[in-house]
Amino acid sequence: MIDPFGRHVSYLRVSVTDRCDFRCIYCMSEHMSFLPKRELLTLEELERLCNVFIRKGVRKIRLTGGEPLVRRGIMELFRNLGRQLDNGGLDQLTLTTNGSQLERYADELFEYGVRRVNISLDTLDPVKFRSITRWGHFDKVMAGLDAADKAGLKVKINTVALKDGNADELDELVKWCGEKGYDLTLIETMPLGEIDQDRTDQYLPLSLVRARLEKRWTLEESDYSSGGPARYVTVRETGNRLGFITPLTHNFCESCNRVRLTCTGTLYMCLGQEDAADLRTPMRHSEGDLALEEAIDEAIGRKPKGHDFVIDRHQSRPSLARHMSVTGG
Repeated sequence: MIDPFGRHVSYLRVSVTDRCDFRCIYCMSEHMSFLPKRELLTLEELERLCNVFIRKGVRKIRLTGGEPLVRRGIMELFRNLGRQLDNGGLDQLTLTTNGSQLERYADELFEYGVRRVNISLDTLDPVKFRSITRWGHFDKVMAGLDAADKAGLKVKINTVALKDGNADELDELVKWCGEKGYDLTLIETMPLGEIDQDRTDQYLPLSLVRARLEKRWTLEESDYSSGGPARYVTVRETGNRLGFITPLTHNFCESCNRVRLTCTGTLYMCLGQEDAADLRTPMRHSEGDLALEEAIDEAIGRKPKGHDFVIDRHQSRPSLARHMSVTGG
């Protein structure tokens, strides 16, 4: 699949549910209204869609949410997609998780071919953790990290930089990740969805964060790429990678190879644009996959050059109304 700008689309992110057991302050409002379960694709339908994308050239699939591990029966999807690793259809099967369910599922994930997990963790302070996640339990996430380590899963920590939430401890996160052997990616808050707050109060530019970190750490430029939007450096003192995802201070779209599928069968060609394609209808109204493949081809032909994220103090509304949990993190 090649988009209008010559980029090969080989990476599919699949949101298997919009539900989550956390209510992170930069992602959701505290009292969310989730999709009726009847609107969600079945696990069999999600697998069918993934298999079509694999036949069309996708080599990496990341399952996301919401929190993907709260979806009932989700290990069945991991098991079935894991077979594509065995037969050469896929190169990587990964997930992004908040870690709350990893203690339960880490061994199974490894058994089904997952080798890397991204874990969202914004603070090492249990009190701040509760404040940021609203409903999260810090000890459960730490137990999940231990389980991932024991299972042999390579861990990358994703941290959203928050001006009044964790700005004073990002330095310690770099140190902790170095001690644990985890790569770390810092992310600017993204203007998606109503969250009960003004994002201008949270926004912390990573250019400022990097300048602060360089007072303690030697950050060496790296050409490493994970296939995602992060730009990486190596922390000389720890030997670990540090990534920066900067949708606001730097537009990272020039090498985008990703599309995102929601749990309702909507395909977003860009995280920061509203244009989307309905794949559920052609899938449910045809026994074969020809109509589905044609819908995917038409959608890839509309993939935009870049996103339009902006946080503006004069415009309090988010750039996009949909929440990150709907699109997939």
